Amino acid sequence: MREVLDAVYRREVGRCTATLVRVLGDLDLAEDAVAEAFAIAAERWPVVGVPPNPGGWITTTARNRAIDRLRRESTREARHLAASRLLADRSAGDEEDPDRAPDPDELEAFVQVVPDDQLRLMFLCCHPALSGDAQVALTLRLLGGLEVPEIARAFLVADATVAQRIVRAKRKLRHNHASCRIPSPAELPDRLHAVLSVIGLIFTEGHSATSGDQLIRDDLTAEGIRLGRVVVELMPDEAEAAGLLALMLLTEARRPARVGPDGAMVRLADQDRSRWDVELISEGHDLVRRCLRRGQPGPFQVQAAIAAVHADSPSYEATDWSQIVALYDHLAALRPDAVVGVNRAVAVAQLRGPAAGLAELEAVGGELVGRFPPYHAARADLLARVGREDEAVEAYGRAIELTDNEAEREFLAERRSLVLPPAIRGGGGT
Repeated sequence: MREVLDAVYRREVGRCTATLVRVLGDLDLAEDAVAEAFAIAAERWPVVGVPPNPGGWITTTARNRAIDRLRRESTREARHLAASRLLADRSAGDEEDPDRAPDPDELEAFVQVVPDDQLRLMFLCCHPALSGDAQVALTLRLLGGLEVPEIARAFLVADATVAQRIVRAKRKLRHNHASCRIPSPAELPDRLHAVLSVIGLIFTEGHSATSGDQLIRDDLTAEGIRLGRVVVELMPDEAEAAGLLALMLLTEARRPARVGPDGAMVRLADQDRSRWDVELISEGHDLVRRCLRRGQPGPFQVQAAIAAVHADSPSYEATDWSQIVALYDHLAALRPDAVVGVNRAVAVAQLRGPAAGLAELEAVGGELVGRFPPYHAARADLLARVGREDEAVEAYGRAIELTDNEAEREFLAERRSLVLPPAIRGGGGT
């Protein structure tokens, strides 16, 4: 039952929260009501069974709890009106219909601008009163189904920092009287970058899960791609939106080859490329070509171009690494962060040798890198390739220590075992 509840939570929490915000106009009340509904589900479902429509059950229960709370706590006219609107919504029809709107006329303009509940709330949370990091963190927590540790990994910061960032963001929205309305069409472009960042991080968490036994979370990769398609349809002239969708499609195309029959992680160099999804690759290439014709390169478009080069290559060794490095140079100029630096160093190692790559990697440095497992994993691989086995073993140990995903930990442990002396490895030298 815990696994069922976790799966429903990951799949439905964003949609349920967005539905409640649409009616309540209150982020905190919606979040609390959804959390309470899941707590009730944890008590009832083991006894009465899982309902046929778990997401609908959660939304309806949350809406009813919000009504009860508003009845108890209403002290102002606005809250009385909100309670009346909710009561009218509930009495208008079958409670098994969780998506019933309070009034079609009231929501007509809202829906016409952005037809997707979750995307509407994403644009709301990405309010200009908040910093960019706060916009993304708040939206990931409310709508992305991501927990604080998962968001912290995306930002390479401590869990407590993210938790404080989210609390302050919600407080600032309240203090600025940021109403829960969809921004006007003219406001959307100013909020687009943050929304795209949220969608990209949802997909990234699905592509390489922070924790758990499985490397991939299909629910999050599918949701990221779904939202990416909605944004491209909504804003077809935005090249970065098309770039993000291309990046996600080209990355998702490799998914069938990323995990072996036993569930073990398979690195890019060892993947069976015949298993890559050619339809997703074709669609991704079409989007990249559309972006190139616009001549307005942004970070997501450059990353999509890098993914396209990998998708074009018949093998890892045959990859055009000079083009990959050149694209990373361009990306570093647009987005000079540690993650880009680590990935660029790996590409440099393939082009100019492991010693050159190691020098580039160690030049990245910095406190943030110390919390980034791929930095230590890449460093371990390059140290092993230049013959510094003892340091490689130590770096693999650090990467394993920082990694909570069991599939990644097992992969790193296996790679480390290849560097250990035979006697320690258990081979006795034979």
